[in-house]
Amino acid sequence: MNNIKSFVLDRFKILSIITVMMSMSIFMLMLRMKLTHSFFYLFLVWNLFLAVIPYGITTYLNYKQTISKPLLAICFLVWLAFLPNAPYIVTDLWHLRLNESNIFWLDILVVTSFASCGLLLFYLSLKDMMAHLNVHLKKFFRDIVPFIIITLSSFGIYLGRFLRYNSWEILSNPEYLFSDIVNIILQPFQHKEAWLFTLTFTLFLNIGYWVFKGLTLKKPVQSYRRK
Repeated sequence: MNNIKSFVLDRFKILSIITVMMSMSIFMLMLRMKLTHSFFYLFLVWNLFLAVIPYGITTYLNYKQTISKPLLAICFLVWLAFLPNAPYIVTDLWHLRLNESNIFWLDILVVTSFASCGLLLFYLSLKDMMAHLNVHLKKFFRDIVPFIIITLSSFGIYLGRFLRYNSWEILSNPEYLFSDIVNIILQPFQHKEAWLFTLTFTLFLNIGYWVFKGLTLKKPVQSYRRK
């Protein structure tokens, strides 16, 4: 119990920010449902739940005092499978093109707020996972691995948005999933959209991660007063 209490207190600020952002998103969605009598964007709640899973995994690892390599490997694979669900919510902006509401501005706020939650969870989870991986990685790979993870996540977003695959289909429908992946890799000129989307989203997420790390980097407070 004391471990849980100290862990929550240590991460109180981050957990508070996540809670406020998620609550605000759900509140605006409920407001839209009340005003329009439409449940169209209710799927965003499910997408947000999926986005929480990878952060939940890294939070679990952060809570563990000792992490064995087999446990870290298993958690990493499951985490990597669900990680694309977090930034995937950004592509839900796609649904705005179908909008027929007379309060279009509220729809923009609803989707954008959920997408912001997804991106925050993505970057927090990635940063936490890298902190665990860096213990076992050589210095050269510490800068390469995040780029690889983000690239795989971007490709996963494409598979989910355009080919309609889900994370659990790695186990439930692996033959069709891996068949499509192999075709995209071996026949890049026939799947230009897949590569363009993946590379563009990779650039977008990498720049976002670079900004996120810069803003969250803890530096000692310096005094600029003249002595």
